[in-house]
Amino acid sequence: MAEEDDARIRILQSLRGKICEAKNLGPVSGPNRQRDLCTFCTISLDQEEVFRTKVFDKSVSPFYGEDFYFEIPRPFQCLSFYVYAKSVFQRDLPVGKVSIRKDELCNYSGKELWFSLHPVDPNSEVQGKVHLEMRLNEVITENGSVGQHLLVRIIECQGLPLISGQNCDPYATVSLVGPARSDQKKTKVKKKTSNPQFEETFFFEVTRSSSYSKKSHFQVEEEDIEKLEIKVDLWNNENLAQDVFLGETRVPVKILRNDHIHKAWYLLQPKGNGSKSKSDDLGSLRLKLTYIEDTVLPSACYTPLCNLLLKSPDVKPISASAAHILGDICRERYEAVLPMVRLLLHHNRFVPFVSAVAVLELDNTQEANTIFRGNSLATRCIDDMMKIVGKNYLAVTLKPVIDEICESNKTCEIDPIKLKEGDNVEVNKENLQGYVQKVFSSITQSSSSCPPLMCDVFRSLRHLACKRFSADPHVQYSAVSSFVFLRFFAVAVLSPHSFQLRPHHPDPEISRTLTLISKTIQTLGSWGSLSKKLSSFKETYMYDFFKSFQEDKCIEKVKKFLDEISSNVSKESSGLEDAVVLKEGEVQKRAQGRKRLGKKNFKKRWLRVTNRELSYHKHKGKDALYVINVKNIQAVEKLDESAFNRKNMFQVVHSEKPLYVQAGNCVEASEWLDVLGQVSRCNEGRLTTFHPSNYTGGAWQCCKNQSNNAAGCKPCTITVLANLQLDIDCDRETERIFSLLSSNDAKLQNMEDACASMAVYQGPQREQEEYSKFTIQEPKETFQTLKQLRNVMEELKRQHNIRSDTTAQYGSLDNPIVGKTS
Repeated sequence: MAEEDDARIRILQSLRGKICEAKNLGPVSGPNRQRDLCTFCTISLDQEEVFRTKVFDKSVSPFYGEDFYFEIPRPFQCLSFYVYAKSVFQRDLPVGKVSIRKDELCNYSGKELWFSLHPVDPNSEVQGKVHLEMRLNEVITENGSVGQHLLVRIIECQGLPLISGQNCDPYATVSLVGPARSDQKKTKVKKKTSNPQFEETFFFEVTRSSSYSKKSHFQVEEEDIEKLEIKVDLWNNENLAQDVFLGETRVPVKILRNDHIHKAWYLLQPKGNGSKSKSDDLGSLRLKLTYIEDTVLPSACYTPLCNLLLKSPDVKPISASAAHILGDICRERYEAVLPMVRLLLHHNRFVPFVSAVAVLELDNTQEANTIFRGNSLATRCIDDMMKIVGKNYLAVTLKPVIDEICESNKTCEIDPIKLKEGDNVEVNKENLQGYVQKVFSSITQSSSSCPPLMCDVFRSLRHLACKRFSADPHVQYSAVSSFVFLRFFAVAVLSPHSFQLRPHHPDPEISRTLTLISKTIQTLGSWGSLSKKLSSFKETYMYDFFKSFQEDKCIEKVKKFLDEISSNVSKESSGLEDAVVLKEGEVQKRAQGRKRLGKKNFKKRWLRVTNRELSYHKHKGKDALYVINVKNIQAVEKLDESAFNRKNMFQVVHSEKPLYVQAGNCVEASEWLDVLGQVSRCNEGRLTTFHPSNYTGGAWQCCKNQSNNAAGCKPCTITVLANLQLDIDCDRETERIFSLLSSNDAKLQNMEDACASMAVYQGPQREQEEYSKFTIQEPKETFQTLKQLRNVMEELKRQHNIRSDTTAQYGSLDNPIVGKTS
């Protein structure tokens, strides 16, 4: 049973951050190159590009402002950020790079720092690992003398990089290197593979004795052993061009001194440990990085902590609950609330919890006009909930008009100081007014699309606000508008890329237009009379611009919208679930051979999956060329690289011929597999086995079965149950909560001490600085919860410690040796 549990342990990696800006980028070529420098930035796992910013025009100090987040689906050695100069007629030229080894990422996590750019040296661009076996054999020659032969077997490589987007043609050179010798031998070239199977053995003469004696039996001279090493270089065969270096590793022969056989995996290293040349003239890059590695245990391990958190809404007072304690001790870390919110959402416990927390905040609010304006636990929870639940709502409501604003690129500047020469302020004002009207109308007419969960929260907030400030007739609206307008729609208009409404950060002129629209929407949506709102503008130009909206009965429209999303009247349902786009993007699709004529080659297609169907299109926005109902999907699985000599491939098995798709990189492939697996996991016709390769030449290449209809030869992947619409993995969220609690153990102890002190001392409370940071209404109840938290944390630590003892052996495939470099 223990073995089964260990098999279900998951190591999940994710990276979140921001490529902020670069400064003082050096010239790529020629003395005048920098004045016309158009650059973009990429992110690579080892040598595989997984993210790219848009091109920034003609600046040596570009502001990229690109947020990124992705799951990392495979092991990696190095995370790299490259700055490239865009070229129209030739290959893009590298300006420089920032490389951070995986084991160093924790030093930068959560920090925003400047990094110097280093040269991009072809000899340092490596990835992958090699499997070697070495042994010493003694040989007796014809004349009776004894010699030592070193046997080197190069078995295989894994994870070699793509070359120009294609699998490489790798070969290896194996050399015995010493002070006075360098014997080199070479393997055969393996075609179109990043995981070549070499299985070649080479022999090298190490020492030779003048006569045979027991003393010399299986011994090697000390001075030779210390100085000799085996060097393995991997190359891509370029035929007519110069071969491309893929990496190297060096193994000292003295490793065989005590053990005459050595077999291990080695990480490939840069030649000469990479370039160490000065990089002062290449510029620098400002980055913010947060790398998280979660070791997720079997579900049963998290049940006690999960149950303790889920009963939080029922704890009286709410400040004594486990969820509130988590928010209290992680008050400085905004992202700490997110896993708790996701867990509560998944188990339908969010509304009662946030209602209880809102009551606590309202009790401490003295004036109605300051309601829900601070950065409290209640506002943080509702902010995160709206981002998670309202993602599709934003896309339906704002994306069309945001796309129009970004693509039409009309000038909307109305600040006299910022007007450019030739600008007409009246035309700009008209442009801006037209955009604001479209955004405002899209929002106020969107109540039918507002998710029911958001409506439930808004209804609760409205009721609680009216109860707390019963004499104020406007508070029922301001309680809702402070979230839906100020913290949801206005923020999404200001930063559409952060809400997946646009692929990239808008350029400065578009950003300025969005800023003006966002400020106007905030003011239109914030409850109160328009005459009062006008005085809130410090800028005269905004005051003059806003007066034009008084005649449009904006207040009535806002009131009607807020009534509709927070009233007790249930929204009418058509009975049909709206089609929600779960993922879309460009892929390479292999022709399925539905027609007798035509080549079965790969073509670029736009792949799109909703909660109803999977379709591919010639281009984005074009009609579908082919549609698969998600209910007809029988399996979604990885495809072996050997099937088509391509990496990052997956297959969608359905009632017709399988759909074979190549994603752009490992991150994209993993996301497609996750989404398609989740959307089809409950289908009645799901398969239990599949073929990891293709059917060609009259047989399946994986199992050689000649029947096209033969059952699969490999078990299908078991999909981890998750909330598809919200993308929630409860075990992972609970593990993150455990990590947060563990990293704040000192604060938990301080809170325990504060509870003990308050419970024992019955006189006037002497507020200590460290105690005042906590919300403790009932010290005995809070202390009891803290003890329960402590117990479940201790048990989870014990479970982690048990499993941490099973670390992969050094030199194994999962824990390769970091060899020497030249």
